[in-house]
Amino acid sequence: MNDSKHIKVCHFTSAHPSDDIRIFHKECVTLAEAGFDVYLVAANTKETTVKGVKIVNAESPKGGRFSRMLHTAKAVYEKALSLDADIYHFHDPELLRYALRLKRKGKKVIYDAHEDVPKQIMGKFWINKYLRKTVSVSFRTFENHVAKRLDYVFTATPFIRDRFAQINPKAIDINNFPLLSELAEETSWDGKKHEICYLGGISQVRGIAQLVDALEYLPDVKLNLAGKYSHASFEAELKAKPNWNQVTEYGFVSRQETIQIMSQSMVGMVTLLPLPNHIDSQPNKMFEYMSAAIPVVGSDFPLWRQILVDLDCGLCVDPADPKQIAEAVKTLMSDPERAAQMGKNGRKAVMEKYNWTAEGEKMVEIYRQLLG
Repeated sequence: MNDSKHIKVCHFTSAHPSDDIRIFHKECVTLAEAGFDVYLVAANTKETTVKGVKIVNAESPKGGRFSRMLHTAKAVYEKALSLDADIYHFHDPELLRYALRLKRKGKKVIYDAHEDVPKQIMGKFWINKYLRKTVSVSFRTFENHVAKRLDYVFTATPFIRDRFAQINPKAIDINNFPLLSELAEETSWDGKKHEICYLGGISQVRGIAQLVDALEYLPDVKLNLAGKYSHASFEAELKAKPNWNQVTEYGFVSRQETIQIMSQSMVGMVTLLPLPNHIDSQPNKMFEYMSAAIPVVGSDFPLWRQILVDLDCGLCVDPADPKQIAEAVKTLMSDPERAAQMGKNGRKAVMEKYNWTAEGEKMVEIYRQLLG
């Protein structure tokens, strides 16, 4: 587009890989397709140009969480600053402290809030439980102080948007819905096996222990488990469970492997535990299962009930109750005709509403407005 080809845009992240789905595949690629000159700075990555996006490496010593928050964040910011872009768009709370520096240099700055971090802190097991509330309140105060001074706050859900809208009228939800171009093909129900799947981060708070425990009540069902473990101790805990022999472990999988796993599974599982940050979330995996035309068993949260139950594309359960999880799976597997129809309903909802196309158009329009 003639009005955007000379506008230099820099996305930068200290916590995500350069091929992150939201940051690279959705936001950066969409902006490049709209004609912007797009750069993405990430830590310890290969410098290349993919789909019109110039990926830039910020070299940083590898370390733990605190090293990333200090050293990696600084390295990524300094590399981003050296590009002298017109618009800066950052994705991690540890980069907030650099946002006002960019504003003082006359730059347009967007904060992309993927999560409600103050709520997320309340569920962080690595923070002493007696300190969590203090840390959460302190961070919220700091985040609000910075966010109210920025040009825009993008949020991954309407609920996070509503929080930021109270301090900055230029807060908007750019929902993390799936790309239509990457939707799995709808597969025949006859080819499916007595399998369920979970695709994503494997951690205690995502209800994976209860999901494995549910297999006790599903002796003829296999669980396809794909993703990275949050911690070696949790991996050991899961593998010690008596029903672990019913789990097929895939590890971290490619996009093509994800599609294959969903095509052979009868049900997609997203039974996250009721932490404050989960209740109002919109997990990408839920929409991926829907796009693959498989019914979903999800946590019984009000927002998820509006999607899964009201659109008749899944069932909601208490994610802490293995027996209830198993009963929902049994209900779907015992009525393949209903399960197949639920899958079709979910796919239709994604094709018509819950996809990236409209979100990307909304984002591009804001970028154009920012520089007149």
